[in-house]
Amino acid sequence: MFAPRDPDEYLLDTERRVIRVRRHWACLLWDIFEAVALLAGAVMISYLLPQGAWILQNLIWYAALFVVLRFAYFVIEWWVERIVVTDKRFMITSGVFTTKVAMMPVTKVTDLTYERSVVGRMCGFGTLVVESAGQIQALNRIEYLPNPEEVYDAISELVFGDKKKQAERFTMTKAKRAMPGKVSM
Repeated sequence: MFAPRDPDEYLLDTERRVIRVRRHWACLLWDIFEAVALLAGAVMISYLLPQGAWILQNLIWYAALFVVLRFAYFVIEWWVERIVVTDKRFMITSGVFTTKVAMMPVTKVTDLTYERSVVGRMCGFGTLVVESAGQIQALNRIEYLPNPEEVYDAISELVFGDKKKQAERFTMTKAKRAMPGKVSM
């Protein structure tokens, strides 16, 4: 009831999911650093305060609790967000309390680029830049995408590949799913 919907629930019956990933965990590095630094600061300040300053001690530990809860929210937000590519559209579903679904049809894609920094190559993430016909879309820059080469290749095949072969592959996949279990005689 309170959990966000699975991104597959937004797909149409005629769509075939090609990619479903969440952003790389490296997008949480700054939040991890910030939370650890603030908690270390709270411990040091609490240690330096005199014993009689219990009101200040309580305020510091309530602030530390807020830092932990804020970090937990960022982790939950990262966990819930999904990037889904089907044979017809790109989608990003996000949001813990308010669900947001950003979508762009594959047919609008005019150019695709991926970028990887040195850290991205070491950790296995990159940025996918999607250019589309018309105005800038909500999905024009997808950062911290895991395995960007594979995603780039799959999307390139969808956008610029042979449409007839894709249709045949989709029909065969659909037929295999619809086939009941084999009965041997």
